[in-house]
Amino acid sequence: MSEAPTPTIDSERLGAWMDAQDLPGRGERLEIGYISGGSQNEIFDVRRGGLRAALRKPPAGAAEGRNDGILREWRIIEALKGSDVPHTEAIAVCTDPGVLGATFYMMGFVDGWSPMNMGDTWPEPFQDDIEARRGLAFQLVDGVARMSKLDWRARGLEGFGRPEGYHERQVERWMRFYDRVKTRELEGLEVATKWLQAHRPLDYVPGLMHGDYQFANVMFEHGAPARMAAIVDWEMGTIGDPKIDLAWVLQSWPEDTSAASDASYVDLTGMPGKTELMEYFARESGRQVDDMDYYLILARWKLGIVLEQGYKRSQTSGDEKLVAFGPIIVDLIKRAAELAESTDYRGR
Repeated sequence: MSEAPTPTIDSERLGAWMDAQDLPGRGERLEIGYISGGSQNEIFDVRRGGLRAALRKPPAGAAEGRNDGILREWRIIEALKGSDVPHTEAIAVCTDPGVLGATFYMMGFVDGWSPMNMGDTWPEPFQDDIEARRGLAFQLVDGVARMSKLDWRARGLEGFGRPEGYHERQVERWMRFYDRVKTRELEGLEVATKWLQAHRPLDYVPGLMHGDYQFANVMFEHGAPARMAAIVDWEMGTIGDPKIDLAWVLQSWPEDTSAASDASYVDLTGMPGKTELMEYFARESGRQVDDMDYYLILARWKLGIVLEQGYKRSQTSGDEKLVAFGPIIVDLIKRAAELAESTDYRGR
């Protein structure tokens, strides 16, 4: 099977639009390079004069709803301007499909590295210096702490999402989703679902949440000490419960990381354990973590259900990556049920 052609964009139309936005480099050569993409988004490296930016847009043929998703992402990164939440610079947005065929925005290019581009090793000094590597985990959790402290109302995010009744909606919403995508009965799903219906967090405080927060969606500055450069890919972002982002990170994080090379898609060996990271979050955010078992059960349960959609697609596409979701989903739901049955958390 031949490879799909590399996506391109119309440089003449983009250049004219950039001129209309009074962006730097008018009259100078416009250079465009494809960075990455998939079924949801494409990202391009755009250079002109002293400007270097990343352009993010839906791929050709994407559902019209992706235009709304792009605008949601834009609204978040624009709201983060001047905040201490690591973010990309919001440069400009375009809703006119006559320019590139879809809504798109341009953001500052991040001079840093992504854990997803490192293969099975960390860049130096984080590969050989275990103490420096610990800082990557603390920075990842620090990102959630900073989101949890953001005054989202003051930054124009009132009405962005539905924070009221957030936890009351979770089981009903995601079980409806599961009923649409289920391919098989999952052992433990009923146990975890009933437990979540009967429990609530101790103190839900609405805040900005990413929705898919993990090493895959952050970038770090080069060199030590570890410093997060930006949180990226905000397509699931909303005003909800930031502690779900923390649980998304920690739901499979081991307590003992002395030999944790296979515990994640990145090597966690030598990093802080789960409890140490929860305690770090509590100190940095000012929020309690006594109800983290609730969040860990919710994260495992929800992630399993979300991945089931991809696994269903694999039944017809044969996509090996999606096929691999099968046993991961089974494990997630099983671990959600096991924690539901063993936890002594009784809060509501």
